[in-house]
Amino acid sequence: MEMVLIDYVARWGHFLFGITWIGLLYYFNLVQTEYFKEADPAARTDAFTKLVPRALWWFRWGAMFTLLTGLVLLAGRGAGATLDILVGSTLGVLMFLNVWLIIWPNQRILINSNVQIKAGGSALPEAAAAAPKAALASRTNAVFSIPMLFFMGSSAHYAHGGLDGNSTALIVALVIILALEGNALFGKPGPMATVRGFIASGLALTAVLWGVVEFL
Repeated sequence: MEMVLIDYVARWGHFLFGITWIGLLYYFNLVQTEYFKEADPAARTDAFTKLVPRALWWFRWGAMFTLLTGLVLLAGRGAGATLDILVGSTLGVLMFLNVWLIIWPNQRILINSNVQIKAGGSALPEAAAAAPKAALASRTNAVFSIPMLFFMGSSAHYAHGGLDGNSTALIVALVIILALEGNALFGKPGPMATVRGFIASGLALTAVLWGVVEFL
């Protein structure tokens, strides 16, 4: 009874924190980024000093508690984890690392730079490099989120079984995912630079990964 309750509370928390995290991820990529492309400098600076820090606080801690509750759920599954949940959780863990190791550190530079500008100073020299790094990691997370949600759902409703006989599919899926993560670290946004492009990229990645786990 206690384990069932722990599992359910962890699942409820995973949904709650996940909605907070991914909801803000979509806000950043569908709304805020597009607004900043058109906003005048004064409006951008004001948003970076008042709005962005608040949104990023909920964003990064939503990611943290989504990960922690997800780990509780994975621990409960043990050796019974499906191929789907392994692919989905890999995407989720990489998204979490992108938040805390790339997006937040670089956004903090941009926030501090805009605070200085608002105070009458000049932008921080490192801000120019920080912006594209944060943007690419955020776009990559937005792309990853689409197959991640697909495989989290399929793990319960369209599962492909465990690793027995599926190790090749898992390896191929991981190679594809890690290649895209490598691009997030060292590459360029490419088609992900636009809203339509990142949505199409996310759907294409979902189709490719589904094909891998379905047919290999």
